[in-house]
This record gives sequence, structure tokens and C-alpha cells, in this order.
Amino acid sequence: MGERAAKDALYAEFAAVGKALGHPKRLELLDLLAQGPRSVEDLAAAAGQGMSSCSAHLQTLREAGLLRTRRDGKRVYYSLADDDVARLWEYLRRVAQHHRPHTELARRDYLGPDDTEAVDSEELLRRLRGGDALVIDVRPGPEYEGGHLPGAVHIPLEELADRLAELPRDKEIVAYCRGEYCVLAHDAVRLLSAHGLTARRAAQGVLEWRLAGHPIEVGVA
Repeated sequence: MGERAAKDALYAEFAAVGKALGHPKRLELLDLLAQGPRSVEDLAAAAGQGMSSCSAHLQTLREAGLLRTRRDGKRVYYSLADDDVARLWEYLRRVAQHHRPHTELARRDYLGPDDTEAVDSEELLRRLRGGDALVIDVRPGPEYEGGHLPGAVHIPLEELADRLAELPRDKEIVAYCRGEYCVLAHDAVRLLSAHGLTARRAAQGVLEWRLAGHPIEVGVA
């Protein structure tokens, strides 16, 4: 193989990764898998896709080397190939936010008005260690089981309105979700504040928490 052909082959390998990332639904699947391993059934439901379409997107990501699989009985579980894939996803978002003006407009449309106060990861870590705030994880069950902040209480957003009586009124509540571009914690704080509870949201979520090397617990509380 000549030098030109060898270089073309090398860049074709890079392009295979870029091509696999070139679909919004595949990026959403990466975002979900950054929370922890998930079955195809769970991923399809969470991403609002049919099983066949979801499986095809997952296969594309797997063929590009970005995912790995394991089988448990009849179910197939997917996970990110390594933390560098999560970092790639996080950095792709950062580049889009910095260089594409419409990214910020789309972010605001999705997350809603900037009406919730945020707690950064370092402060949240101090609050967890000090026990002076109740930290709640408002993600769906499979994501909580895949990895959550130590000591966090799991109350999925769809259950929050019915479980307000479980929450203290003499302690601040900090809600967190998937990451900086996840709406769940925003909606949780709006709901809690509307019912007279003192609440803030974590500025970062499990994706950023994990990449920063902070502790993560796995399994059901």
C-alpha cells in the first residue's frame, strides 16, 4: 500500500467514528448510555424510538467501536466502550455550544427560562459529605441503578408531585439528573419551589460528575 492510500485508510477510520456520531438519535443514545448500561428495550423507550430503529442505531455505534454489549438471558445490554466515549460526547456538546449560535437558542427552548438556581459540583460534594441537604436523583429507575451520587434519594420526576410529603421543609433539596443539557432537574426544582420547598438544582449531572472522577454508587438504594 502506498503512502497516499495508507493515509486515506487512516482517515477513513477517523471518519467512521464521525459518521456514527452524525445522527441526533445516536447522540441521544450516547447520552443515555453515559448514565450506565441499558437494555435495548429501555433505550428504545427512553429515546422514543421503535425497537428496530433503536437496534439499528446501536449497531452503527457498536460497529464504530463506541459501544460494547453483553447478553443476560434474552436481553442484550449496551454500554459505552470506555470513558473516552463519554468525554467525546461531552466535548462535542461543548464545541457546538461554543461555535454554533443556534445551539444556545435550542438549549434555552428545551430547558426553559433561567429561573432555577444551580449548585456546582464542588459545593454539591461538600453538601453530600456534610449531610446538610437532601440530594434527590430525578432520573428514571434504570439510570439510577446504573450509577448515582452516593446517598442520593431516588424520586423520579414523574413521581415527585405525589411524594412531596416525604420531603423535609427544614432542609434544602438539591435535584440532579443526567447532565448540563437535561431538563429533569430544572422541572423538579420548579415543582418543588411552587409547593413552598427550598430547592436548587445541580449545575452538572451524572455525566460530568463521573468524568470528574467523583464517587458513583451502583444499584438500588
